[in-house]
Amino acid sequence: MDIGWHSRTFIALVLFSIVWSAYQGQTNVALAAQGSPNGAAGQMPAYYDSELFTINLLELSHTASPSIIGKNPSVNTIYAAKDLDEEQDCIPVIHAIQGDGCNPLWQQVLIRFNAGFTPQQFFSEEEIEAAAAGPNPKITLDETDEVYRCSVVGRKKR
Repeated sequence: MDIGWHSRTFIALVLFSIVWSAYQGQTNVALAAQGSPNGAAGQMPAYYDSELFTINLLELSHTASPSIIGKNPSVNTIYAAKDLDEEQDCIPVIHAIQGDGCNPLWQQVLIRFNAGFTPQQFFSEEEIEAAAAGPNPKITLDETDEVYRCSVVGRKKR
């Protein structure tokens, strides 16, 4: 039975549309699962005074950051072993939470382990400051020009 080239073309287009729609649906589901960096996708764990919290952060523009750092003396600090846009080897440490002088703007400070010292997890700002002090410090702290909007959204469930 010969259905003709018009019918074959129509069937091919219908099949292509079905396959394409299924592919787009999977792509949209994958993008939705990634979430918005303003929402759950921007959440990560962070230590504050040896207690694990969940924070939500979003990097501000590179044009706004210098002005914020220069004009806002109450910017908080978030310590991280790698840039916060990257997967972390250690959980970041924050120096404030709501009710403890917390500002929603946070400057990233990178922790660099000095030669001869094994990287380790820090749990508080005091531990970080102690590791960076003295005649033979374990770490060097590098202030970056990156500022994040960050909020503490809850204690981390263990």
